[in-house]
Amino acid sequence: MSTTTAMKISKKTLDILKNFASINSNILVHPGNMISTISPVKNVLAEATVEETFDTEFGIWDLNKFLGVVSLFNDPEFEFEDKYVRISGSNGSVKYHYCEPKLLTVPTKKINMPQSAIEFVLTQKKFAELQKAASVLQVSDISVTNDGSLISMTALDKADVGSNTYSIGVGEYEGSNAFEMFFKIDNLKLLQGDYNVEICEKVVSKFSHQNMNVNYWIALEADSNYNK
Repeated sequence: MSTTTAMKISKKTLDILKNFASINSNILVHPGNMISTISPVKNVLAEATVEETFDTEFGIWDLNKFLGVVSLFNDPEFEFEDKYVRISGSNGSVKYHYCEPKLLTVPTKKINMPQSAIEFVLTQKKFAELQKAASVLQVSDISVTNDGSLISMTALDKADVGSNTYSIGVGEYEGSNAFEMFFKIDNLKLLQGDYNVEICEKVVSKFSHQNMNVNYWIALEADSNYNK
C-alpha cells in the first residue's frame, strides 16, 4: 500500500513547466525545488526555483502531453511514486508513467558566467513589441547594438543587408566599446515579465526574471562582435 503523500503543483510552477516545454519537449526533475532544462542543441539553458519540493526524481518524455493531462483536472493532486505519478481530481485519475532518464536531454553542469560586458533591463512591453515587429517583418534575428550612449535591440534578418528592421532603445551604455551581438528570436523563449540582461563579450548571455527566481542562459550567435 502506497504511503506517498499527495501534493499540489501551483499554477506558477505549471506555467514555468509550460515555458520550459517550449525549450525542450522533455525534462528530468530531480529531488528538491530546482527545475531546469536545456535545448536539444544545448544553446539555451533555463533554471527555476519553484514553490514545491519534489521528493522523487522523475522524467517526462513529452512535457506538453503531460501538461495536457494535468489540464483535464480543475484542482489536481499529484502522488509521485517510483515509476509513475498519479494525477487525481474530482472527475477521476490518471497514472502517468515516467521516462527513463538516459533517454532525456538534460543539463549536466552549471554555467560559469563570465563577467558581463553589456547590461540593461528588457521589459515585457518592449520584448512583446520586438516579437510583434519581427513577426510582421518576417525576420528571425535580434541584434543588440549601441550608438555610443544608447543600447538598442533590433529585429532584422542579418543575412540580408537590405532587411527591413525595427529598433527599440533598452538602456544606456557608459562604456566606449562598439558591439553588435546577435540572437535567434527562436532562442528567446522567455516567461512573461521584466528581465535583467547580462551579455558577455563572447558566447553567452543571461536573462534574469525580476520577480521570479527564473534564469536563462542563451548562446550568442557566432558572428556577434564586441570591440574593445
